[in-house]
Amino acid sequence: MSASLLRVVGMTLSIGQVTTDSTDPGPLARWWADVTGGQVVAEHDGWFYIVQGPGGAFAFQKVDAVTPGKNKVHVDFATTDDLDAVADELVAAGASLVAKRGDDAFRWITLTDPQGNEFCVASEHLTED
Repeated sequence: MSASLLRVVGMTLSIGQVTTDSTDPGPLARWWADVTGGQVVAEHDGWFYIVQGPGGAFAFQKVDAVTPGKNKVHVDFATTDDLDAVADELVAAGASLVAKRGDDAFRWITLTDPQGNEFCVASEHLTED
């Protein structure tokens, strides 16, 4: 089964986009477009933005107040580049480092975007069958 499809009880669902709440979604959408190599493809009266990138779509919607506490959902990105160098570039672009995690077998780095939303970047590993 494709990683982007889920079949439950005769119904097929696919991931349309990952949406993040924000009190100021425009700058956040542009930041994510910049760091993913995507572009803002839709903007709806300043309250809803869609970013289309190489890995799929992200949306950013305006809310009066974000839900306090740790993200309940976050995005994991994979890279074939040097993991530490990628994290350094993201920090230079405005992200904040939360923690470097894992061990020699699998490492990932948790960061936050400029508005405090957590996301992770991990080394993409090829698996052998």
